[in-house]
Parts: sequence; C-alpha cells; structure tokens
Amino acid sequence: MVENNVLIRTINDCPGMRVVRVIGPVYGTSVRSRNIVSNFLGGIRTVFGGKQSGYLKMIAQTREDALAQLAEHARSIGANAVLGMRFDSGEFDAGQGAGHE
Repeated sequence: MVENNVLIRTINDCPGMRVVRVIGPVYGTSVRSRNIVSNFLGGIRTVFGGKQSGYLKMIAQTREDALAQLAEHARSIGANAVLGMRFDSGEFDAGQGAGHE
C-alpha cells in the first residue's frame, strides 16, 4: 500500500528495495465514536443479531484515518516508507468514570 507517497508494509523488509536509514518509530492514531441514535439502533440490532454495518463502516474509516496519519507522521520526519506496520485496536469508556487513559 502507498499512502500519499509513503510505502507502508506489514513485513519487516521490502524485496527489491534497500533500507538505507532507520529513522525511528512512527504512529497513526484515530479515535471515533457514534452518535447516541446510532448507538441505540446498534444496540437494538445486537438483540436480534446480524451484521452491524454502521460499526463496520466506522471501523474501516478509523483504519483509513490511522493509516493517513501514520503516513503523514512518517513524511514529517523524512521517511519514505514504513516497515512492520501493525494495527492495534482497543476501546475505552470516555466519560464513564475517572482514571481512564
């Protein structure tokens, strides 16, 4: 995958290319939430089962946003490629108590 002229690979090397300099770690972070109506309707769908298309779209867009931010961070420090890229996801309860980070 090439995101805005930055090559992004999940492998640790790139056949046919040579790493000439390791710059350092780069990050792409994205956080999203659905509105209260979408959450309510999603909750109702959960009771009856089935695909949660609204959540699937949100997850896909969140990944795309994180990749774009990763590429921008890499470009800002002078990199033209990111090797060994990994996705990590999590969830947190924003506004549901103190001490969440």
